[in-house]
Amino acid sequence: MNGRLFYSIRWKLIGLFVASLALSVSSLIGVIVVLYALSSAGIDFPAQVAVGLRNMFGMTALVVMSGFFFFVIYIIVLSHRRVLYLIRITEAVQRIASGRFDERVPVRYNDEMGELAANLNKMSEQLKASIEEERRAERTKTELVTNVSHDLRTPLTSIEGYLGLIEQDRYRDEVELRHYVHIAYEKTKRLHVLIDDLFEYTRLRGSGLPLRKTQLDLVELIGQLAGQFQYEMSRAGMEVRLHVPGSRAMVEADGDKLARVFDNLLANAVRYGKEGIYVDVFVRDSEKEASVEIVNYGEPIPPEDMPYIFERFYRVEKSRSDDTGGSGLGLAIAKQIVELHGGTIRASSDQSRTVFEVKLPKCDKLTGNR
Repeated sequence: MNGRLFYSIRWKLIGLFVASLALSVSSLIGVIVVLYALSSAGIDFPAQVAVGLRNMFGMTALVVMSGFFFFVIYIIVLSHRRVLYLIRITEAVQRIASGRFDERVPVRYNDEMGELAANLNKMSEQLKASIEEERRAERTKTELVTNVSHDLRTPLTSIEGYLGLIEQDRYRDEVELRHYVHIAYEKTKRLHVLIDDLFEYTRLRGSGLPLRKTQLDLVELIGQLAGQFQYEMSRAGMEVRLHVPGSRAMVEADGDKLARVFDNLLANAVRYGKEGIYVDVFVRDSEKEASVEIVNYGEPIPPEDMPYIFERFYRVEKSRSDDTGGSGLGLAIAKQIVELHGGTIRASSDQSRTVFEVKLPKCDKLTGNR
């Protein structure tokens, strides 16, 4: 605090005033010494001018005017760099106000002017980031409308087409009629999933989805989900392998919401990991957190796609086909649910395997017989 006070611009202004005053007095003494030296050398003209000015204004007035003249000169000279610096800051503010958010001012002093420059740079960076975020949000809204329109229109077009064939009696027999009805029904379920995913994601983003937390065992939850996926995996020619600790891995969480997360990750492992045959699920328990890793050995996620896989409506498979992808909201919803629980989710992928890891904080204390 004392060091900051010492470097305050207030004290620097006082120092500037004192220095200018001292230099002015020194200059007056220097002028008198020079006039005396010139007179001693036989050069009387400067001394005569000085005597004339003394007779005209008086000695006191002459000394005061001369001292003031020197004082103003030294003030201008000594403050010149700071005035230029202040002008630069002012010009930078004007350029930032005109939209040039890349403008930066070098921080040359450790006083209020330096702090002003640093805050100006910080403000410029924050404005630039805010503008970029706003533009990104606008692009996201546009993409959202485009993607939702595409994902809703595709099954709706199929439903309309097959119902149109039925309405116009354009089917050969009851078998073909039932086939058309079945396709329309499947597309209707697809619409229902899309609308539910969109609604849940919107609620999660707005923190409007309450969590009903209870103490639950991740080992038990993962075991139940893996059992539910046995049929689907057998149809895909795959096998799930569980690697769990000998004890429970207790967390405080909303079981239904957490099941949604691991259900999505297991479904993705089946959808994209068929070439690898196995899906390995690791449950790990430590003092402060429990983690679940779901590993498949299928086609890797391209490195250029990795930063975006948890974004809404993003698909590694770009055709947005119903056969190769879901709504594009599954991982975004999973990320939001995990973060609402105070946990983290991450992904990594290489030529040998793709890993999704979820980490959740442990229960502070266990109740009952747990």
